[in-house]
Amino acid sequence: MEFKISKEFIEKIEGLIQQNNITELESLLQDIHFADIAEIMNDLEPSQAIYVFNILNSEITAEILLELDDEVRETILRSLSAKEIAEELDELDTDDAADIIAELPQSKKAQVISELEDVEHAKDIVDLLRYDENTAGGIMAKELVKVNENWNVLTCVKEMRHQAENVTRVHSIYVVDDEDRLKGRLSLKDLLTTSTKTPISDVYIKKVDYVRVDTKDVEVARIMQKYDLEAIPVIDELDRLVGRVTIDDIIDIIKEEADKDYQLAAGISQDVEADDSILELTKARLPWLVLALFGGFISVRVLGIFEPAMEKHATLFLFTPLIAAMGGNVGVQSSAIIVQGLANNTITGSLFNRLIKEFSLSLMNGAFLSAILIIVSHFLFGFDYNIGITVSIALLSVIIFASLIGTFIPIVLDKYGIDPALATGPFITTSNDIMGILIYFSIAKAILGF
Repeated sequence: MEFKISKEFIEKIEGLIQQNNITELESLLQDIHFADIAEIMNDLEPSQAIYVFNILNSEITAEILLELDDEVRETILRSLSAKEIAEELDELDTDDAADIIAELPQSKKAQVISELEDVEHAKDIVDLLRYDENTAGGIMAKELVKVNENWNVLTCVKEMRHQAENVTRVHSIYVVDDEDRLKGRLSLKDLLTTSTKTPISDVYIKKVDYVRVDTKDVEVARIMQKYDLEAIPVIDELDRLVGRVTIDDIIDIIKEEADKDYQLAAGISQDVEADDSILELTKARLPWLVLALFGGFISVRVLGIFEPAMEKHATLFLFTPLIAAMGGNVGVQSSAIIVQGLANNTITGSLFNRLIKEFSLSLMNGAFLSAILIIVSHFLFGFDYNIGITVSIALLSVIIFASLIGTFIPIVLDKYGIDPALATGPFITTSNDIMGILIYFSIAKAILGF
């Protein structure tokens, strides 16, 4: 059952800290999950968070470090010596330890690594630090269970018992040759039901999914999601098994990508959170707002060109927000579906066929909405049929245009290596506003003859 952190509970923690009541504070926190303790520390003042961290044992504080907000973790790490940080990292898997070291100032990284007691652990962490953080090598852990294809089942079981001591969770047993090249995987069921003298080469499964150290993390996430994997082995340029990526890391990547795409779609150009400083939030939001402002200037200019039309047919002006809004909505809908498809790798076929499909869909939707507009504008508002037909044709044209643009732009951006999520927010809305108004009044001019 999830632990609910109330305002009253936080106030109680703060009171115990002020009283320096370590005994009762330890008693209060001892049965709480480390993720919940991290959430509590995120709500405390920096000095209070450091106080709580210092009274807990290193087995739990190491896990807490991973769950803290970046700013709080940075504050905690600044308060610790290199030796104290090393003691925390000795409790963590190599991938998590490498992530924390990567956040340290350059001058402190070497000090912390030199203080690590386990030499092999330190070597594995250093090895991980050389990979780009957004690749399989950057997110993999070195801890895994592997057996040699030349062993028999009895030798395999003995070696597995020894290796498993350093592995938090055994997802798979990997089979390698004498050069550590990945050959396959071993089923635990086959291992338990096979004679102890049977060679591993006779029972292991040769088909195994894997990724290379330079595979992008989002691609790793896609593969694991597609094949419903809890872990996937990572091999180097020589096909040697060097690590594994587990599902907990993939969940973090999926969440980060979803957050990033959501912010891009909303016109936020940097990765920010609600608690960030006003300056950071301003820097993230302002660029797209400036773009939208200049887009608005262009829209005003377009309206100025058609000012004589509005003087002669003032009713046309009343429909301008409707046309702009529908164009923006349709464009965002189309681009959102395409961006989702690109992210899930489900967009197939040529761009031309995709545009034909989108054209057919927008034609049906546009015709239905245009028919509603004619009926409503005439019977409810009393506008004459000429105005109704003009606006309806313009609405149909704008919907088709916005739908095609919303489909075309994300695919092209993705082709050139640009995040297509850029196309789901202000970019599409602003461009469709401008073109929607231009199409609207151009059609009105052609039909009404002003």
